[in-house]
Amino acid sequence: MTFKALWATKPGDAVSVDLIDLDMEALMPGDVTVAVDYSTVNYKDGLAVTGRGSIIKTFPLVPGIDFSGRVEQSSNTAFQPGDRVVLNGFALSMTHHGGYAQKARVPAEWLVKLPEVISNRDAMAIGTAGYTAMLSILALEHGGVTPDRGPVLVTGASGGVGSIAIALLSKLGYHVIASTGRPEGADYLKRLGAAEIIDRATLSTPGAPIGSERWAGAVDSAGGQTLVNVLAQTQYRGTVTACGLADSLDLPGSMVPFILRNVTLAGIDSVNAPQAVRQVAWQRLAADLDLAKLGQTITEIGLAEVPAVAAAILQGKVRGRTLVDVNR
Repeated sequence: MTFKALWATKPGDAVSVDLIDLDMEALMPGDVTVAVDYSTVNYKDGLAVTGRGSIIKTFPLVPGIDFSGRVEQSSNTAFQPGDRVVLNGFALSMTHHGGYAQKARVPAEWLVKLPEVISNRDAMAIGTAGYTAMLSILALEHGGVTPDRGPVLVTGASGGVGSIAIALLSKLGYHVIASTGRPEGADYLKRLGAAEIIDRATLSTPGAPIGSERWAGAVDSAGGQTLVNVLAQTQYRGTVTACGLADSLDLPGSMVPFILRNVTLAGIDSVNAPQAVRQVAWQRLAADLDLAKLGQTITEIGLAEVPAVAAAILQGKVRGRTLVDVNR
């Protein structure tokens, strides 16, 4: 039995990705075998597939940091054939075959059973980006950032994390300020629930170490100077979540917001989050995400189109979520 997969190799200095047929013996160790339905293209996938980042540690490898599908075989009593499951992160696309294939074999402890109201397609329309957005909102709530505290800023608003963060926050009653470098996308962001749009250029250049208090919290996927300016304008006892580094992995800022305003900077790791946290995040996504809004964020492609989209996402040319139908 064979199945389709994207196969990443590194014959020289560059990563090469090809659509090939693999047999079941090519699958890696694990106690659950899954028939994959969908995956996605996230920023991390862009780094992996193009070789721009040292994401893939073992070659050859099937990339793709997430997938949804149905259990085909399981030697673990926690999962039975037919169970619908989702997997985000862990070693996928690093040292273990990932989601850009029609089959996957993984350890049971990496998998989460999908809530009944979320289809396999919806699960990857949400994907790692949406799951990360939910982890960020859980962190804001943990920090006491409630809708009555004031606005919440979302940077990288047109991207996958940003789009779903806006949809979630608006449904939860927050006044959402969306920061974007794409003014032509303002209507899209307002349909998702953004109440205000600001130009990301206002946050991307060096500013004062502390400024006017503009938001009670923020979901930041940019990092660098943008994150520094976000912190400088966060209200007293506000919380900012850092879940990406699309602009920079540096933090060229000051301690002043932390000391004078008691601001909390909460790091968000979606790759190795504990199972209990993952289950809470997916249950909250089932309860708090407007699936009709989610539909506005989706572009669907097949496996063969992944390399082109992976390159485009690093250039900031991809809006919303890119869903990969691995059987297309």
